[in-house]
Amino acid sequence: MSEFWLISAPGDKENLQALERLNTVTSKSNLSYNTKFAIPDFKVGTLDSLVGLSDELGKLDTFAESLIKRMAQSVVEVMEDAKGKVQENLLANGGLKEKMKCLKIDLTSFVTHFEWDMAKYPAKQPLPSVVDTLAKQLAQIETDLKGRTAAYSTLKATLDSLNQKAKANLFTRTLSDIVNKDDFVLDSEYLVTLLVIVPTQNYIQWQKTYESLSDMVVPRSTKLIFEDKEGGLFTVTLFRKVIDDFKARAKENKFMVREFYYDEKEITREREEMTRLLSAKKQQYQTSCVALKKGSSTFPDHKVKGPLLRWLKVNFSEAFIAWVHIKALRVFVESVLRNSGEGTNKLDKPAGFQSVLWVRTVGQIACLPHALPTLWPPGLG
Repeated sequence: MSEFWLISAPGDKENLQALERLNTVTSKSNLSYNTKFAIPDFKVGTLDSLVGLSDELGKLDTFAESLIKRMAQSVVEVMEDAKGKVQENLLANGGLKEKMKCLKIDLTSFVTHFEWDMAKYPAKQPLPSVVDTLAKQLAQIETDLKGRTAAYSTLKATLDSLNQKAKANLFTRTLSDIVNKDDFVLDSEYLVTLLVIVPTQNYIQWQKTYESLSDMVVPRSTKLIFEDKEGGLFTVTLFRKVIDDFKARAKENKFMVREFYYDEKEITREREEMTRLLSAKKQQYQTSCVALKKGSSTFPDHKVKGPLLRWLKVNFSEAFIAWVHIKALRVFVESVLRNSGEGTNKLDKPAGFQSVLWVRTVGQIACLPHALPTLWPPGLG
């Protein structure tokens, strides 16, 4: 795992003196990989405006990071059946170079090859306008994220609830996926079919005694229709007028009658609801494959992502790119503030500095700050 540090070093933006000095020190112990991080000159304005902007950028930086983490977590949740491919959907647009515009690249490559997007965030605009553009973009992404993930969460919660009912014990679980019309005597004035829960160890006792638990039990009418690790669900048919007596005698023998009335319309409704929800989750949110034809050729592995996953992939990239631009702005603003002369509020062209990106593994990154005093003693720049 790598960490990225953006530093501002005294120097002329037009040469690589600061980068060369860094490379000389860090290469000795292989402390870091260093690269120039190009930041354009912006309209600086007044010292007071920059101080306010510094605070605003700090908050926006935190907000952007939080938003990106939430989006990444949403990708993980949506891709619950293919978590090994999550990283494929957490990429950034290739960059500003013409040949890379349509490419998606990993986040590390984007940061180490960063270029300021002049089309989206014109450097000629006042700094507050650039920050405002970034803030509005991220706010809109967050608003859309809340709406889209809320719909997904509702769908997932409903499915989870139905699945929990299907996995519950025989006393409480849904029976729509178990029972069939043929299991019951229906529309009879005199007969009725009951469902009885029998512990596994009592199966033999049930078979021997169920006909004698009450008068008017139909002989050989029992059938095991479902079982779990604790017991089985049996049907039994008897006359309606002995229902209460049969229930009481069954309970005495540790057989529990499950209250259930077979309603074909309700059973069909429950089954269709589950099918509909599963289909909605698969078709609207998850990855599917389609066959594409080009002339006489067929490409069966072409993947089409569901609307939510597509949206997350595109907007994760947008949010991440905006976040890196915010980091660049923070370096610029802090550099100007720290290098501005005392006793003046009007700032002209910012003092010379060069922004450099340090990349190093987490275990070794702690060594890097100790190299700074040797390169730029306090008070230099």
